[in-house]
Amino acid sequence: MTVRKPVALYDTTLRDGTQRAGLSLSCDDKLRIARRLDAFGVGYIEGGWPGSNPKDVEFFERSRDEDWQTARVAAFGSTRRVGVAVEDDANLRALLDAHTPVCTVVGKSWPLHVTEVLRTGLDDNLELIADSVRYLKAAGREVIFDAEHFFDGFAADGDYAVEVLAAAADAGADCLVLCETNGGALPWDVEAVVRRVTGALPNVAVGIHCHNDSETAVANSLAAVRGGASHVQGTVNGYGERCGNANLCSIAANLELKMDRPCLPPGGLEHLHDLAHYVAETANLAPDEYAPYVGRNAFAHKGGIHVAAMRRCADSYQHIEPARVGNQMRVVVSELSGRGNLLSKAEELGVDAGEGVGRVLDDIKANESRGFSYEGAEASVALMLAREGADYHPPYRLIDYTVSVEHRDRRGTFAEATVKVEVGGEVWHTAAEGDGPVNALDQALRKALLPTYPALEHIKLTDYKVRILDGDRATSATTRVLIDTADRLGEWGTVGAGSNIIEASWLALSDAIEYGLRRAAEQSQQTKRAAAKSVAGSPASAATVSTGG
Repeated sequence: MTVRKPVALYDTTLRDGTQRAGLSLSCDDKLRIARRLDAFGVGYIEGGWPGSNPKDVEFFERSRDEDWQTARVAAFGSTRRVGVAVEDDANLRALLDAHTPVCTVVGKSWPLHVTEVLRTGLDDNLELIADSVRYLKAAGREVIFDAEHFFDGFAADGDYAVEVLAAAADAGADCLVLCETNGGALPWDVEAVVRRVTGALPNVAVGIHCHNDSETAVANSLAAVRGGASHVQGTVNGYGERCGNANLCSIAANLELKMDRPCLPPGGLEHLHDLAHYVAETANLAPDEYAPYVGRNAFAHKGGIHVAAMRRCADSYQHIEPARVGNQMRVVVSELSGRGNLLSKAEELGVDAGEGVGRVLDDIKANESRGFSYEGAEASVALMLAREGADYHPPYRLIDYTVSVEHRDRRGTFAEATVKVEVGGEVWHTAAEGDGPVNALDQALRKALLPTYPALEHIKLTDYKVRILDGDRATSATTRVLIDTADRLGEWGTVGAGSNIIEASWLALSDAIEYGLRRAAEQSQQTKRAAAKSVAGSPASAATVSTGG
């Protein structure tokens, strides 16, 4: 049996990833992400550049108190400056003062950068690299050498680029990382260059660090592994400067599932989806719903033919089982759906629509032609299916509503709504003010329903989105409203559409409230059943039954 050589994952989300425009992490954020990366099982966590800012200094100070289980923390810096002795270089001193087990030092491998950026000679650059690596190794550190712009340097002068690596290796570097800094290389070129390097320097580990300017960072990283690299650098979700870094989520999944190259502890890959979303939320960035492996839509199926096939064979339109990366398959309902989509969605939502599936499907197709969209409104679909059931009873019935918006000299603009609904045979007529017409409607409806449904207190609207579908019709355009709502256990979406934005909003709002009340009722029933089962199974209950017999 062939044993596949493992690949070390080196995460640089906390340094290179934070160079993405609009991304900023506090020290607490960085520590939280680092802990999650460690639990996930990466081999290295690059915490930052300790000589560059106080936040990174604080991170390294606090990281020394952490009990890291799988990862080795790395501090990042550059080779010594031209004309400065290695022991006097402030950057190298900061690397050692970070007290990390690993130091990653970056040096120039492209003659253009040596002569035009560093303004020094090619031989002098080799001394800068060798001196820096030797100094850090003498202090007992594991040293990773990042050869910046390596592939551009190799194209310009291959012999010198390899000479740079040899200088670092001879000085004791533990790993030589080939950096595809400008993101312009293609996979077959990367693989060929890595093969040349691993052939020329067979006794030292070789790594890869890619950027995504040509949309090839993941492919280039995998090609480098094919060429002999055993160390891969990247960031969670591909965060990074310009177009980003190589996405470590895709790399890890491809290495383990497609290339049979272990890079995580056993079972680690099953936490990939959660890791990606955790980092996105911590960075205050919306998760990419279309990201391979970890996106919400990575295993979403919309076409009726696809879904019909998958109901017979789950592997027919999926390249892997979603659970292997902690994700799940989902069926999207739309005008492109067939009966299979609705049947799958009904099963997923726990709704028995019986013979009404066909009618619901017809309604969905008709509604989408009028501006509705059910892809982000699964709660509206669940209600359409439930309303076809023989035992369906609405929690309330709308009789009428009114909404007014006024502007008064001293008060400014405000909205008021009245709602008349029937609840359990009783008519409630309520009024409320709000920040806007939809907020006023929401407040008035809640005022009418809360006495009967106290669970409504825990149902909160979390997002309200409006989209104009046919702007050429100006103010008479069709408006689509999507509302996201949440309770203590989860979130759901509803939709409304029409040429009247208030009516479209009411449709989405009413669905949101009704779905939340149905969830609350179901949760209450489950709690009662669990309590009854617990009582029935208790020793006291069993003794009572025995005695009574």
